[in-house]
Amino acid sequence: MNEIKREKTIVKGNPLDNKKILVVDDEADVLESLLDLLPMCRLKTARTFEHARDLIETEQFDIAILDIMGVNGYELLNLAGKKGIVVVMLTANALSVDDTVKSFKQGAASYIPKEKMIDIEIFLQDVLEAHRKGKGFMDRWLGRFNSYYEKKFGSDWKEGDKEFWEKHGYWL
Repeated sequence: MNEIKREKTIVKGNPLDNKKILVVDDEADVLESLLDLLPMCRLKTARTFEHARDLIETEQFDIAILDIMGVNGYELLNLAGKKGIVVVMLTANALSVDDTVKSFKQGAASYIPKEKMIDIEIFLQDVLEAHRKGKGFMDRWLGRFNSYYEKKFGSDWKEGDKEFWEKHGYWL
């Protein structure tokens, strides 16, 4: 039987404590998993674009975790960005280098493969810490995901948008 190992960082006063997070995904099991993984947060969930849009328009959130496929995630990213919500994209079907770059260019703070969802608490802590310090998140994101992307897409995975990575100083 495969053992699931969860990376854990000990944080005094978890920055996620009591944060209000909108989670949007058309898959009920993903929503349930995130509810289990983020018990320290106040989560609101939506399974449709319309429900998520209504929540973004009527409530305040510290973070939005958005799927891309099935819920029009890029449109939700734009709406959430206009409201000043920190957005994290969480995807499986749209997991590609092009969608990663597109998400960052459109204002996402992070882009997380669903298969890495078990460590969502750590990724969200990274995002909040960078946001609190007024810094970009890309250094930490690359530190966490560069080897994953190399295994999945090859060692030259950044070549397709070399200008983007160079512009942000992340050409390795």
